[in-house]
Order: sequence, then structure tokens, then C-alpha cells
Amino acid sequence: MNQRWPDEVPKARLGALATLPVFFRLVGKPVLLAGGGDGAAWKAELLAATGAQVRVFAVDAGEKMRQVAQEIAGLEIVPRAWTPADFEGCALAVGDVSSDAEGLLFRDAARLAGVPVNVVDRPALCDFQFGSIVERSPVVIGISTDGAAPVFGQEIRARIEAVLPQGLRAWAQAAKAWRPAVMARNLDFRTRRRFWERFTRRAMEQADLPPQDADLSALLAALDADVGAGPARGSVVLVGAGPGDPDLLTVKAVRALQSADVVLYDDLVSPRTVNAARREATRIAVGKRGYKPSCTQEDITALIVSLAREGKRVVRLKGGDPMIFGRAGEEIAGVLAAGLPLEIIPGVTAAAGAAASLGLSLTERETARRVQFITAHARNGRLPDDLAWAALTDPRATTVVYMGVKTLPHLVERLLAEGLDPQTPGIVVERATWPDERRIVGTIVELPGKVAQAKPAGPCLVLIGAALACVPLTRDRVF
Repeated sequence: MNQRWPDEVPKARLGALATLPVFFRLVGKPVLLAGGGDGAAWKAELLAATGAQVRVFAVDAGEKMRQVAQEIAGLEIVPRAWTPADFEGCALAVGDVSSDAEGLLFRDAARLAGVPVNVVDRPALCDFQFGSIVERSPVVIGISTDGAAPVFGQEIRARIEAVLPQGLRAWAQAAKAWRPAVMARNLDFRTRRRFWERFTRRAMEQADLPPQDADLSALLAALDADVGAGPARGSVVLVGAGPGDPDLLTVKAVRALQSADVVLYDDLVSPRTVNAARREATRIAVGKRGYKPSCTQEDITALIVSLAREGKRVVRLKGGDPMIFGRAGEEIAGVLAAGLPLEIIPGVTAAAGAAASLGLSLTERETARRVQFITAHARNGRLPDDLAWAALTDPRATTVVYMGVKTLPHLVERLLAEGLDPQTPGIVVERATWPDERRIVGTIVELPGKVAQAKPAGPCLVLIGAALACVPLTRDRVF
């Protein structure tokens, strides 16, 4: 390839973390808990659920704490105050204290013994904190707000609980039980990963059905077929990134990004969308920038094929929908000619994103019987000369023009010459669905001048048609 590729984009770096999320294995280990009130009782129950040997130091244990001790084996109430010697050999120490002074004493005693400490409701005295928990053990999700807003954490937990099937518990337990059978095959990393990707898809698709031996047999048969096929082949997924807002990614697109080894993305894809890929994935910018130095389509296709032939799972992330003015055909042809597996995941095209952002229907019953997408940018960078002008001047159609800003004056001139009403509404939407989206509104005659004045620098769509007459002019970012 003659094209010099841009440097690979560094893997996404974590922002500053208020705390480090870690998970303690406490089975059979001693844990010291000071306090006998209701709050301490909940901590005792939580700690005991991990299999820890919980010793509760309380001069006067409350009714709830006594009940917990009766119901949970391995939980002992010691009817006295703690002493520094009690911390010796403990894995953790938790203190439900009545004052800051008592909390300081408890913290200092724990640290002197080298024991991580939590002082309930006193974040400044804590080495670790208890977050809200979503429990599908062995899958456990912890949510922390660094002690700032526990109720906020509880609300986040409630939302996760609502979407995470209870049946995932059984599948997570099956994963733990089946892992030795997979590891015994001494497979390379990519082959093992393919097994667990298949397992995960099956678990998510039938989460409410308990896993059976037949599921394991089917997964192992597919794994053996992978091994029998020789060296691992890579695969390619063309993924529609949507118009910009990362929340518009489909669930299937997120799953593809989470399983990618390499992500190739273009300039229309927002950084937040790129960072939806798994942290270990290599990210490579391959944007084709109109009227600027950029990667050629031929080199992009060659790179996709080359990476997949190395055994990598390649995700080609394309703005909007890859099948609408995304030059997907050339990449599809190249991948299939190389004999590589290909999957296509559609995305929200920019026209749909812009219409939703504007709050406008492109197909109003009384004004627009159809919507049509065109590109105003030919291979030579000029206005195409083979457009269907009769269709474009139809007063009962809404036209969405992709890549049309540079050629907008010529397009408008030709539309007017072909008979389009000069008062036809038009809107240019720059960076549709992005936080800094702008809208330029006017009649089709006014639009080129307004665009020249606004000087949009981001990706733009031009919308034309009577259905746009009710654009809410009071919205922000409207010229």
C-alpha cells in the first residue's frame, strides 16, 4: 500500500477514579465488625454472605443483630468492646461507630494492624467503601459514588436490576462449572475467546432458560470445529455508528465493539462512540475527509482484509448507517473476495437522527408522500450530473442531501431551473445529534447565503421540502 497510515490511536485511558473497584475473596477469612445496631447487622449479613468468619464486637447487640447471628452460621457476637489485639490476622475491619472520635480510634487501630478498614458513614476514615450491589452471584456488580450520594447509587442499581435477567445467575454458575472443560483443551487466546463469546450470546438470548448439558455439548462442538479448521481466521463487522450521539448505538453494535481486536473508524464517528470498544482493542483512524488529505478507500479495504487475515476480529465503524452513502459496497466486496466472514450491523442514518433532533416528520401526510436520499458529491467532487431532477423538484417529496454543503449553490441553482418553488423550506443540520449541533433554516433560495455566512465545519445534511415548514424556530442553535 502506498498510503501512509496515520498513527494508531492510543487505547482509551481511564479518567481519574475516586476509588479503585476491587472484589475481596473472603471465604474462611476472619473479619472484624464493631457495633450492634441495625446498620451493623446489615453489614454482618453482607460479609457473612461472602463466606467470611464474622466476629461482631458489641457490648449490647440489638435485636436485629441477634437474629442475624441465629440465622447465619459462622457469625459470632462477642459481648464486649473491641481491643487493638482483635484486629490481628483479620482480612477486613468494619466499624459502625457513634462519633468521629471513636471512628478515628477504630481506623488507627486497624491500620496499625495492617487491616483495610471501613468506618460506616464516614468516608474520610475509610480505606474501602461498600457500594450498592446487583447480585447474580457469581456475577456481582458494585456501584460506588465515593460516599457522595448513596441514594444515587441505589437508583442506578435499581435500573440495572430492571434490565438484568435473574436467570443470568444460573448461566454465570454454568460458566464457572464449565471452565475446566474449556481450559483442558489448551487453546490459544483467540479460540478461547470465541468460545466465551458464543457462550455469552447464548446466555443473553435465553437467560430465562436454565443452562443444560446439551448447551455445553453444542458449544464444545463448535469449539472443536474451530480447532479443526486450522489457524484462527479473523472476521469483519461493518457497524453503523449512528449520526453522532453514542446513545444511538444499537445493542448489537455495542456487543461487536466489546468483542473487537481492532476498530477502524472514520471522521464522522464521535470519540465517545469509539471508546465503547473494549479497552484492549486497537483503534485506528481511517477517515476520508472531503477536499483534505485522507486515506483512500482502496487502502482502507486492504487494511481491513490484512488485519482480518492475521486472525483479528475487525470492526469497521462507519458514521450513520454503512449502507447509506457509506461506500460499504467496496469494503464488502473486498472482504468477501478474501473469503473472510462478514457481518453487517445497521445504524441510525444521519437523516433519521436529524429529523428526530429537529422534532420533524419527514413524511407529513398532507405535504410529503415520500422521502428520498441523494448525495450531491460525485467522485470528482462536483455536483452529480445524473440526478433525477423531476423527482427532486416534486413538491410532495422530502429530499435529504448527504455531502451537499460544498455543492449547495449549484444544487439550488439547478433545482430552481428545474422548477422547484423558491419558497420551499430548507434546513442544513450540522453535526446532527451532537451536543454542538447547529441548524441553519431558510427558504431554498436563502439557504446558500446563510450557509456561507455560518461557515459550518462539521458534517452536514441538507433537508428540502414542504414538510419542513413547521421547524420550531425557537430552538437553540438555529440561524
